[in-house]
Amino acid sequence: MADVEYLRSKLTAHPDFPKKGIVFLDIFPILRDPIAFETLITHLLHHLTSQTIPNIPSKKIDVVVGLDARGFLLGPILALRLGASFVPVRKQGKLPGTCESATYEKEYGTDSFEMQSDAIKPGQSVIVVDDLIATGGSAKAAGELIAKLGGKTVEYLFIIELMFLKGGSKLDAPVYSIVQSDD
Repeated sequence: MADVEYLRSKLTAHPDFPKKGIVFLDIFPILRDPIAFETLITHLLHHLTSQTIPNIPSKKIDVVVGLDARGFLLGPILALRLGASFVPVRKQGKLPGTCESATYEKEYGTDSFEMQSDAIKPGQSVIVVDDLIATGGSAKAAGELIAKLGGKTVEYLFIIELMFLKGGSKLDAPVYSIVQSDD
């Protein structure tokens, strides 16, 4: 797939960031390049319309959930193009109104995500989008929030998946990632 190689070529590797031994793949060069950004969105939409949507009973995505914070960069665009609603999942205390909460494990301790209680209706088909899946804790928490509200997560979408951490194995739906990294 030429578009995957093109997108991979736009990622910038930063060795020893945020700490020694980690190679950080930076997605921001993709967002700074309008052609690369459009290629990314088009690639994800093509995957959804050709692979995901034909295989779900409703034949449509009702809700796109974006994870704080980089999922907010991709989620609204995907939602708009799919004719779906966009729902943010934020760190605890950042959303107004009544919220549902889910706690997840981080490298050093725990954190909590929240979603507004009226954001998803029972039975809605939902996809989750973020830039990266590492250990899968934050994506798993989002899946728990979706389930609490009665939604059905049909897929998790990421630009980058750190395969060696096996985060996708913790999730309740298939994972699609454009770039798989073993670093």
